[in-house]
Amino acid sequence: MFSTFSGYIAVDELYDGDTTLLSLVDNRNHRRIMFEILDHTPKQADIITFFKRFKREMENRGCRLLGVTTDGSPLYPEAIRQVFGPVPHQICVFHVLKEINKAILKAVAQVRRDLGKELPKMPRGRPKGKEGRQAARKKSRLEHKIADIFKYRHVIVARHLSAEDQKNLARISRGLPILRTLRTIADDVYRLFDRRCLMTTAQKKLGKLRKHLYSVNV
Repeated sequence: MFSTFSGYIAVDELYDGDTTLLSLVDNRNHRRIMFEILDHTPKQADIITFFKRFKREMENRGCRLLGVTTDGSPLYPEAIRQVFGPVPHQICVFHVLKEINKAILKAVAQVRRDLGKELPKMPRGRPKGKEGRQAARKKSRLEHKIADIFKYRHVIVARHLSAEDQKNLARISRGLPILRTLRTIADDVYRLFDRRCLMTTAQKKLGKLRKHLYSVNV
């Protein structure tokens, strides 16, 4: 188990009802090193105990920890600091992308709510007069727009877009440049985590991404 230990670990928690599985794997050779089953939702004390157990096993075999990868749970940073000291700690790319996409979709939902506020209030019955008919057309147009944005919201955050997705993106973002900006942010994030991306290139992309984030409340 420790004979080929790389020094880098990934830690995660899996939930099944009231049961929680704490899992610790070698992040380079993808072998599980240790696990623990809890009959409750883990607290920071549980994580600290789990880490201390691993640390004892690791040090007894003359191994050294070089880095830790976790999800974005608040359970880990303080536990890592207490048990391992200033070891490098990074968040799993998958979880970073998940949280960013969640924030982008939240912004898309806000666009829908803002459009909903523009819906004209119509009296009951058939619209009367020129202004009534214009208001009815506007309401119908906005309702279709709101429905389409909800139906095709995935095109804002999908990593790859088909030709049909591109058409749907163009349609729902027509007259709403904010949706194009949100799509650009998603593209920037995916490029930032491209494995072929050099560090200097990634830093430039990060600067560009920050500008977009400052321009949109994500």
